Amino acid sequence: MGMNVGSSQEDDLLMEINTTPLIDVMLVLLIMLIITIPIQTHAVKLDMPVNTPSKQQQKPVVVQIDITPDSAVSWNGERLAGREQLEAKLDAASKMSPQPELHIKPNKDATYAPVAMVLAESQRLGLTKLGIVGSEQFLQ
Repeated sequence: MGMNVGSSQEDDLLMEINTTPLIDVMLVLLIMLIITIPIQTHAVKLDMPVNTPSKQQQKPVVVQIDITPDSAVSWNGERLAGREQLEAKLDAASKMSPQPELHIKPNKDATYAPVAMVLAESQRLGLTKLGIVGSEQFLQ
């Protein structure tokens, strides 16, 4: 079989490995692999929704709130007299059907108090579309 063991001196030892069982095992593994691969490659059929064109969305109303260097608040270029007038404008904006976007643009030299007041009043009245614009002036 694998090696010849004897007492005579003319007999050589055969030092070869028997590869027949190794080839048998490899063939069995190959057959198992060939059988199982088609099972793994089956596609799953999904019913995807059909894209229907939606109605035209209207652009939201944008309200520009500027805060000047002397910490005054203006609504779309119109200077507001005080906090009460700001509250009235924000309250009217919160009751609009699609809420307008509020773009708050503070000046670099303005104090933080009017910015905080606008943000607090907007949050209190339920306005959710807020954005602070013009922040590139603060980079210098």
